[in-house]
Amino acid sequence: MSLKISVYSDYVCPFCYLAKAPFEEAIRGKDVEVEWKPFELRPSPAPQLDPVNDPQKRAAWDSYIAPAAAKWGVEMKLPNVSPHPYTGLAFEGFHFAAAKGKGEAYNNRIFKAFFQEEQNIGELDILTRLAGEIGLDEAEFRQALQAGTYRDAQREALQHAFEEARITAVPTFIIGEERLQGAAGKDVFEQVLAKELSKRTADAPAGLSCDVNGSC
Repeated sequence: MSLKISVYSDYVCPFCYLAKAPFEEAIRGKDVEVEWKPFELRPSPAPQLDPVNDPQKRAAWDSYIAPAAAKWGVEMKLPNVSPHPYTGLAFEGFHFAAAKGKGEAYNNRIFKAFFQEEQNIGELDILTRLAGEIGLDEAEFRQALQAGTYRDAQREALQHAFEEARITAVPTFIIGEERLQGAAGKDVFEQVLAKELSKRTADAPAGLSCDVNGSC
């Protein structure tokens, strides 16, 4: 049985995008089952952040995020989108994409659109175009978001994250029985993965077999 991993993240969280590449490198080729779960850091109507015009946040970007991105080979920039958008609508789009079997492709495209291309992922027109780029039907996608078809699904996802999973910050990686919070390098992920995968091997029941003496 594959090792189950839950990843809670938000599309406008720089640490979520920063950790994405080393995490994906660490799990490559391993027997894992990853489920990406939506987590809005600041759902509407909470005040929107504006890192572009916040000297402290710009300084944090320059002093930690940018150097870590360079070290881990992650191409990203502080998006010149002011203020940073709410991500509820984008996550409703994720639920649509996941229902069509394209949740991972959608995640990748939305993250890239924001942190590499500086697109406003809070706008329906932009989300619809991005959905089309990964092979989703744009008209169906737009209609679903306009109708709020997946609004309840996103509300339930947030409720699960807060009340059941007890998520307080993102990114949060729940790897088997281990909880890893925050951006980390590939080596950290590999250590946790090795520990959890070894547990599964040790706990696995012995297979049935016949020995050379004919005992079965």
